[in-house]
This record gives sequence, structure tokens and C-alpha cells, in this order.
Amino acid sequence: MTRMSTCLYLATLSLFAAGAAHAQATRTWVSGVGDDVNPCSRTAPCKTFAGAISKTAAGGEIDVLDPGGFGAVTIVKSITIDGGAGQVGSILAAGTNGVTVNAGANDVVTIRNITIQGLAQASSGAGLNGIQLLNAKSLHVEHCTIQNFGQNGINIASGTGTKVFVDDTVSRGNTGNGLNIVATNTNVRVSVSNSRFSNNGNGVFSGDFSTTTVSNSEASGNTLSGFAAFGNGGAATLNVVNSTATNNLTSGISAGGGAATAQIRMSNASIVSMAQGW
Repeated sequence: MTRMSTCLYLATLSLFAAGAAHAQATRTWVSGVGDDVNPCSRTAPCKTFAGAISKTAAGGEIDVLDPGGFGAVTIVKSITIDGGAGQVGSILAAGTNGVTVNAGANDVVTIRNITIQGLAQASSGAGLNGIQLLNAKSLHVEHCTIQNFGQNGINIASGTGTKVFVDDTVSRGNTGNGLNIVATNTNVRVSVSNSRFSNNGNGVFSGDFSTTTVSNSEASGNTLSGFAAFGNGGAATLNVVNSTATNNLTSGISAGGGAATAQIRMSNASIVSMAQGW
């Protein structure tokens, strides 16, 4: 009798382990007509990114099947979220961050083909930051549109030397900065290419503990500066290459004003139509 009970106990453990392993897939799916009680398979997709992420293995990918709003999400592991080549996937964030990245020191996160909307032009309920980075080894933002947040479009607040890559992305209409980089303790390196920052506070703000390179990009119609470097708690360096700052209300490019070193290097940059060029 004892041997039989032991066998049944071991069999139960085996079934439980198999079920737990099956619960997380390397690729999951969301749909506007999905349900988060589903396994997030292609034939039984989930409804939200938050529902799918718990069923996606570390290093896996969440894909969007059809147009829909898939909700704010917090990312705590290596993962790719892909909204589809036609940018059919979107996040509507009221009173919170659209995407919060607080992953491990060795985790790589990719956010691709997503529109993130913050409602700053509505009467109330504006979102905070479109993408809030707290921790990760690296963050890739590709082919995204981030707009109308009460704070920043993309906010880099890492203290672990994260590398950030922003490509073919639009950040516009944010009350704060289109791209805001204020790290803590450890220098972050940010590379921006083929992107636009318009109608924000500053277009690109490279702050404490940051080395930022912007290439083939545009900062236009911002309330303050198109490109700004400001070091207070730590040094700030901003490189602007083959890029344009136009019609910004205060200045095209600005550096300094804080307690720490701030410097800007330019190569083949165009600065036109504002109160101060430099």
C-alpha cells in the first residue's frame, strides 16, 4: 500500500511538472477577439500583452494576430513583443506607463511595430511614460509610434549601464521629452537612428550618466530644444550626426546648465528656424 501511494505521488508530480512546462511557450499570440484564459496559441490567442507574457517563456516572442488594443504591460524577462508589420498592435495607457521594462541584468527586450497612446490631449487620465526602462541588459525599440504621454515618450532611468537602440520610431506630442535619458550611477549608451521627435518638451534629452548618438533623425516643433545635453548628477554626452533640428521654440541644440559636464558633438547637422540655433 505504501509503495502504491509513493508511485501515485510521483506520477502526480510528473504530471504537474509536464503541465507547468507546457504552460509557457516560446511563441504566443494575442488578438482583439482573444481571451486571457486561453493558452495564447495561434488558434486560441490571448486578449492582452499582460495575459500573454505570463504564458511566454523567457527569450520568447508575443505576436499580434489582428488589430486591437492590448493593454499596458510590465516586462520582467527577455522577450520580444511584435505588433505586426502593419503596426496593427497598440497600447492605450491611461494613468500609467504603456510599457515598463524592469528585467534582469542579462535580459534583452525588443518592442517592435507597436503604437503606444497616452491620451495627454484628453481632459484627464493621461498616461505617464510610453516606455519606461528601469533595468535590462539591452532594449530595442523598432518601428514604433509613441504619442501624447503626460511625461515622456521613452524614459530611460536605468542604473545598470543598459544599452538602448531606437530605430525608425516616432515620439510626438508628449508633455515631457520625446526621448528622456536620466540614468543613475552607471553610464547608459543610447543609439538612435532614422527617428523623429516632434511637438514634445525637448526632442531628445541626454541627461545624467548618458552617452547618446543620434543619426539620420529629426527633432522638430518641440517647445524647448530639439537636442539637449544636461548633466547634473553625472556627465552627459550627445552626438548628433546627419540630423536636423527645425522650428523648435527655444533652441535647436543646447548643452550645459547643470552641475556636471555636458557636451554635444555635431557632424553634418542642420539647425534652422528657431529663436536660438545653438
